[in-house]
Amino acid sequence: MTNGLQQLEIIILLLIGVLAFMAIARHLLIPYPIFLVLGGLALSLVPGVPVVHLEPDLVFLIFLPPILWAAAYFTSFRDFQANLRSITLLAVGGVLFTTIAVAAAAHWVMDLAWPVGFLLGAIVSPPDAIAPLAIARRMEIPRRLLVILEGEALANDATALILYRFAVGAIAVGVFSFTQAAGIFAAIVAGEILWGIGVGWLMLRLRRWVNDPHIEIMLSILTPFIAYWPQEHLGVAGPS
Repeated sequence: MTNGLQQLEIIILLLIGVLAFMAIARHLLIPYPIFLVLGGLALSLVPGVPVVHLEPDLVFLIFLPPILWAAAYFTSFRDFQANLRSITLLAVGGVLFTTIAVAAAAHWVMDLAWPVGFLLGAIVSPPDAIAPLAIARRMEIPRRLLVILEGEALANDATALILYRFAVGAIAVGVFSFTQAAGIFAAIVAGEILWGIGVGWLMLRLRRWVNDPHIEIMLSILTPFIAYWPQEHLGVAGPS
């Protein structure tokens, strides 16, 4: 218990440090991801810094939902809808293409089994667009390109997580059917979209019904977890 509390205290201190670094980066007009990387490198060189162990389940169940919710909250639905085709091609088609390409290279070059290759591809396929976007917003690039990058960054993790589950399942049973996986993938994507729309509609109605700022804040905090946790328990979101 003591060790767990110490780890929690360290994580809280690190979060405070992240906020401090972001504030300093904003004051210095430096993109904060770059400043965070430099700060993390500097912190790693300090002698005596304790090692932090983060459980994967903790990241997926506690940290990931609010991060994705915040990204979706600040995304313009009108712009997202107007560029839906480009975003879908990148977030789904691009991730699928990268996963298959990595799996093929791992199979033919490294002689890895196909399921293991797909697992590797699912891990490396979704690009992290936070740092590029932080820099791109300071440059004079077309707004449509920024919208596409933001939308793709918001949706690509979902595609990669589903592919990750398929790969883990294929490794566990030793069998992989591309046709069956494609059908299940389409069903899961459609189900998650409908679930997300339903949760968003329900929480919006509840907030209007209660008409109390304190309860509305609590509902806002709970929204990403209500959207994510049921899917996790049903085995259609995040790793097992």
